[in-house]
Amino acid sequence: MLSAYVVSTLLVALAEMGDRTQLLAIMLASRYRKPVPILLGILVATLANHALAALVGFYLSSLLSAVWFRYLIAASFIAMALWALIPDKADEEQEGRSRPGMGVFLTTAVSFFLVEMGDKTQIATAALAARYHGVIDVAAGTTTGMMLANIPAVLLGAAVTRVLPLNTLRIAAALVYLALGVWSLAVTAGWVK
Repeated sequence: MLSAYVVSTLLVALAEMGDRTQLLAIMLASRYRKPVPILLGILVATLANHALAALVGFYLSSLLSAVWFRYLIAASFIAMALWALIPDKADEEQEGRSRPGMGVFLTTAVSFFLVEMGDKTQIATAALAARYHGVIDVAAGTTTGMMLANIPAVLLGAAVTRVLPLNTLRIAAALVYLALGVWSLAVTAGWVK
């Protein structure tokens, strides 16, 4: 079976395509045209956000190791599969405002951290950490996946959305989530060892 890092990277890279944080990256790149501070802001915000999510997932799995919790984790992956099929839209009024007195880096870091709260990739990070019982591998993998999806978005700006088939990527992400959910369900139920 693939490592937690590889699964986390691939899952988030696919799920991030067309996600509101990727749309935010495109919007910030189009507005500020300063890719380095934008990418550093995305990296810092993602590391902080996903480390917290992975810690929550890890500790919840440690505290709630009952069979029902493993079924809940499996169900969360299946729910994420359905959620991944729903396209996100940029809320330009809220996400695009530059906060007074903040530079591009800080604006990006704060915006990304806040927009990522409760996002499907943050919830997936918690679920992956619970599934794999690893904070560092999962947080590193999900952060890598976010950067793989957002680096081209920042460097290419709005042109990215015309090149990538977002619906196909959403379906691929949904299938990966579904496979993880079914696999977790099968292992929990004892159908597979």
